[in-house]
Amino acid sequence: MMITVENLTKEFKMNKKYPGFKGAVKSFFSREYTLKKAVEDISFTIAEGEIVGYIGANGAGKSTTIKMMTGILTPTKGRVLVNGVVPYEDRQKNAKDIGVVFGQKTQLWWDLPLSETFSLLKDIYEVEENDYNERMAFLNEVLELEEFLLQPVRTLSLGQRMRGDLAAALIHNPKVIYLDEPTIGLDVVVKENVRKAIKKINETYGTTIILTTHDLMDIEELSSRILIIDKGKLLYDGNLEKIKETYGAMADIEIVAKEELSEDDLEGFSMLGERACTFQVEGNQLKIHYNKTKISSTEILKELMGKIQVSDFTVRETSIEDIVKKIYRNEV
Repeated sequence: MMITVENLTKEFKMNKKYPGFKGAVKSFFSREYTLKKAVEDISFTIAEGEIVGYIGANGAGKSTTIKMMTGILTPTKGRVLVNGVVPYEDRQKNAKDIGVVFGQKTQLWWDLPLSETFSLLKDIYEVEENDYNERMAFLNEVLELEEFLLQPVRTLSLGQRMRGDLAAALIHNPKVIYLDEPTIGLDVVVKENVRKAIKKINETYGTTIILTTHDLMDIEELSSRILIIDKGKLLYDGNLEKIKETYGAMADIEIVAKEELSEDDLEGFSMLGERACTFQVEGNQLKIHYNKTKISSTEILKELMGKIQVSDFTVRETSIEDIVKKIYRNEV
């Protein structure tokens, strides 16, 4: 396995707070503290070349986990192994195996041309000239860096800077790359280009990718497996399609009829009612909420076509975003 996480726990000591001005003064001098568990007894493994989505609400423990996996933080309990290295025990060796991209922070030198940043990183990571030239040719192709390679980083647009950051994280051909909100703030076209580049990098070099994001379109387009964390605990680890099948059984059909509908028009649909369907009529619109495991949209439409004149219809399945929200709210 490329990454092994076993019973990972991280606790932070926090000074005990007291109310009011006197309480604030007391808190300043007090040695009392409380323990906050940011991550609690998490275990998982990630194979070489996998793209895994790691998602959770703000404060769920995602960033703390990633910081322990990158070696920035040391766990209170448990163990992390990345490519055979314990990150927080051998940070220098681990740094050569990993790349990190933070969507809201940059590792690029602000006043230098982008090309100079890459040259400096080449020396820092001790990348051989032939390897560097080969990698830059590939990154130029997939990220289209050529047009702004000689511009100072401070003059780059957000989309250009993100592509530059992605290239900078890959110059030393890391075994693992951590992407934290890699498409945040980007427009639709640039987002799609960045996603395509990430896929191409994974396919070409077999890079293991851990993706943390609030944009679930990133997850759906890039990874087949997701880890869901909430309040420091791992809630789900599995296939993306499986979570849809398990928690996304309910769907909706919205039908627009040629004429206004009434409750009388729905009489005789007993077969649908018996099979987990509910109806709502508004003017010439009919909304049907149904369970896909008990009846299909085809069966519903076949039944309705003989009863009412349909001018248009839309089928909406439960999205992964809706499912994740329900998991956060303990509704599943």
